[in-house]
Amino acid sequence: MIGIGDNGKDSLFPLYEQWIYESEVLIGGERQLSFFPDYQGEKVILKGGLQPIVERLQHETRSTVILASGDPLFYGIGSYLAGKADIEIYPYLSSLQLAFAKMKESWQDAYFVSIHGRSMQGLAQRIDGKKKIAVLTDAENSPNKLAEYLLSFGMNEYEAFVAENLGGAEERCRWFSLEEMVKAEFSPLNIVILKKVSKSPVWPIGIEDDEFVQRKPEKGLITKKEIRVLSLSALHLKEDSVVWDIGTCTGSVAIEAARMAREGKVYAIEKNEHDIEICRKNMRKFRTDFTLVHGKAPERLDEFPDPDAVFIGGTSSELESIVQVCCARLKKNGRIVINAITIETLSKAVEILEKNGFRTHIVLAQISRSKPILQLTRFAALNPIYIISAERKENAEC
Repeated sequence: MIGIGDNGKDSLFPLYEQWIYESEVLIGGERQLSFFPDYQGEKVILKGGLQPIVERLQHETRSTVILASGDPLFYGIGSYLAGKADIEIYPYLSSLQLAFAKMKESWQDAYFVSIHGRSMQGLAQRIDGKKKIAVLTDAENSPNKLAEYLLSFGMNEYEAFVAENLGGAEERCRWFSLEEMVKAEFSPLNIVILKKVSKSPVWPIGIEDDEFVQRKPEKGLITKKEIRVLSLSALHLKEDSVVWDIGTCTGSVAIEAARMAREGKVYAIEKNEHDIEICRKNMRKFRTDFTLVHGKAPERLDEFPDPDAVFIGGTSSELESIVQVCCARLKKNGRIVINAITIETLSKAVEILEKNGFRTHIVLAQISRSKPILQLTRFAALNPIYIISAERKENAEC
């Protein structure tokens, strides 16, 4: 497999070009193959998925060269094909290297992400606060769409460097504000580098309750900060965890989980339509972009992938059926955390979890916050909360 630039043969070492012309089969995209109109062997256009190429390579006895853009091991086909067939890889400069060279910036400290053929969902929390981000785009997720997306989360502290047709005759590199990038036109072959030029807001774990948009006039339907921190700790989240938040309401737990599991995915469900809109406002404010659905669990949980962690903050009298689904779907070494305010819910939750082969640990959190009274200070108690943490016992099955 040989990496090739947008300038065709000019990007190749003489030895690589020799290998291409000495081969009997040349595989690549239409654009790569067009660089070799005088090739005498069989040309195979790479399109419609890689599986047919894998099958061909596994049985091909003739000398074969596969052409790929730039570095085939950087968001390319190299790693996939190398795992399926015996191939050697000879990369060209990646589009990232070329773009940073044009920008005259170092790139060892950049964060790399691809929205090429991928959903943009989750990008907000992954890149928030990072100083330098390189984004691979496509025709659907264009620089314009990227700018619109970032502005919807208020991420206007970034400027964008867009490099188009790198190495080709129509190469063009330009700087934009995000507002300018929304309106500009771009070649389909481009890469975007975001550079932070002003400060980003910072929200450490344990966001203050008053920071969240809540119901008016009846505030209070939120997992309080202290309980939220204890519950998130009990979930044992990793950077790439898949998390369910059942009964998300304002979204406080889902939002903090998304900021902790930036490379993972968060799925939240809420039965109250008004709270769905409140949650969306909070998602935009705190730059988190997760899947939020309107429904009453356990309905719609079948739309979510299997979780590493489940937080249950509200059950609407469906505790047993919800917990049964969570037990059945939870990944190995996963955890379920339930917040309960009554001893009846506590008792029932522990009974259901243990019946399904889970070991439980319970914390009774009795939190009081200081409040001024004239020139003095008193403490006002929050509602006591039972935090039930559960993990599957060894050799137990639901």
